[in-house]
Amino acid sequence: MTSIDAITLEVADLPAAERFYATAFGLGDELRLRAAREPSTGFRGFTLSLLVSQPADVHALTGAARDAGATVLEPATKSLWGYGGVVQAPDGTIWKVATSAKKDTGPATGRIDALVLLLGVADVAASKRYYAGRGFRVAKSFGRVYAEFEPGEGRIKLALYRRRALAKTSRVSPEGTGSHRIAIGGGAGAFTDPDGFVWETSPIAARP
Repeated sequence: MTSIDAITLEVADLPAAERFYATAFGLGDELRLRAAREPSTGFRGFTLSLLVSQPADVHALTGAARDAGATVLEPATKSLWGYGGVVQAPDGTIWKVATSAKKDTGPATGRIDALVLLLGVADVAASKRYYAGRGFRVAKSFGRVYAEFEPGEGRIKLALYRRRALAKTSRVSPEGTGSHRIAIGGGAGAFTDPDGFVWETSPIAARP
């Protein structure tokens, strides 16, 4: 089964991005940064979600991101599905921090249980078939609306959502041009998917 080992964000200001992510989330080798290769404007067509165990951790992580320079797009609040908030990092990446729990069971730990890469695509059903053909195993699927794949050995999950709907839930305009400014590393090999998302063979997957 194919899995994702790491995500690389392409940023305009590499030293500033390194400072932000070290302070805000501390994801280690799962999140990598490099200087932007191509220009991009507006919505870049994806979001990254940090799944945590309780609301206290949502507040801790969104607060740390805000204090490090992120813009709050949606304050942390309770919803039908749980509790969460949305921030936009200084490099433009949109981050959601969420939990299915609605009440705290203890103090915030700062622990991140899973990282979800949600790609905004033109046709969820077609993209689901494409990634299934690349070795990803479908975990959840809701017709042409949403699809989620099993994470494999790591904790990074891949999911698909309609692009305009993803922008709406992120509280941003769906308009955007240029590079997605993200590269996804794993064992699926190097390719570009139908929506222009670039995949690379990660150093971890390339090891003998």
